[in-house]
Amino acid sequence: MTLAVFPGAKPATRPQNPDFSSGPCAKRPGFTLAALDGALLGRSHRAKEPKARLAAVIERSKAILGIPEGWRLGIVPASDTGAVEMALWSLLGARPVDVLAHESFSEAWATDIVKQLKLKDARVLAAPYGKLPDVTQVNPAADVVLAWNGTTSGVRYTDADWIATGREGLVICDATSAAFAMNLPWDKLDVVTWSWQKVLGGEAAHGMLALSPRAVERLLTYKPAWPLPKIFRLTSGGKLAEGIFKGETINTPSMLCVEDALDGLRWAESAGGLPGLIARSEANLAAVADFVDARDWIDFLAEDAAARSCTSICLKIVAPWFIALDAAGQAEAAKKLASLLEKEGVAFDIGSYRDAPPGLRIWGGATVETADIAALLPWLDWAYAQVAPAAAQQAAE
Repeated sequence: MTLAVFPGAKPATRPQNPDFSSGPCAKRPGFTLAALDGALLGRSHRAKEPKARLAAVIERSKAILGIPEGWRLGIVPASDTGAVEMALWSLLGARPVDVLAHESFSEAWATDIVKQLKLKDARVLAAPYGKLPDVTQVNPAADVVLAWNGTTSGVRYTDADWIATGREGLVICDATSAAFAMNLPWDKLDVVTWSWQKVLGGEAAHGMLALSPRAVERLLTYKPAWPLPKIFRLTSGGKLAEGIFKGETINTPSMLCVEDALDGLRWAESAGGLPGLIARSEANLAAVADFVDARDWIDFLAEDAAARSCTSICLKIVAPWFIALDAAGQAEAAKKLASLLEKEGVAFDIGSYRDAPPGLRIWGGATVETADIAALLPWLDWAYAQVAPAAAQQAAE
């Protein structure tokens, strides 16, 4: 790293789109509300045409992601959280469980499994922010629960070689900030969940639940010991509720959000499908990496360069004065930096997640233009230069 040179004047260029939130995320390039003009508002979602549009979301998603033949994909309530909870409450308890926790959301799934479901034969294989759990400890006879990409830590799994091909248990994967931006190893997974509000920039409240044939078999042959709320039920009368996977949602969906989801999927197809979406996200990560490599005050939260997320790009401040501050001082300094960027209108909502170490989190998903990332980065230097002198003085006192 080289010493950074901090500009006194504000950078001349600003991002055209300053939305770098990690959810809901930036709308696709060129989006206007006119894209939703054809939404079937005031219509029953059970009517023929609205149901066809729900089914189109499912089929277009399956095609872009390359979901294998034989898998089911459905639209479920409560965003990715609802999709994960449906899987946990419906499928777990038949086998021991290994929960891989390396950031806020995977830690939440561990809490649900241990403290809410109270599964006695459950292990939590944890890692601190910036690292991945020790996957060599995973029991192939156990069910496994993980987040493929740490939305709040910026650390992702790099491969699935550690998942046994002949595994006995199911692998339940929260992929909400990975789907449409990373290659997912479908042959090593059994349940995959995501929401509309991440990589394709859709609106919130709807989740997607993908089930492998092995997961469907578990649903049909295993009954949990606990009662299931209606919105979690994937079977009826001992049979799979097939309608869920054909556009017959459990609860009432927003047809406005459905139209928006279809708009995002059509854009994804025009952007080159999954390879094009991945390339856009990786280009955003590469731009940030070049910036970080040339500076000594900022670094990636991910300790392994190969495991850096290309969507939730999490950064930490590593200047000596920052490290010298106590936890409250670090949080205050990082918050001031993010607030300055928001006040200037160049970056909204890029402070670290509340449970993560103080720093910055820049969304780099496919809807974000690399040109906007490039325009933002000099502003990080500018904001740092405003915050550093007073904070350094505070650290010295």
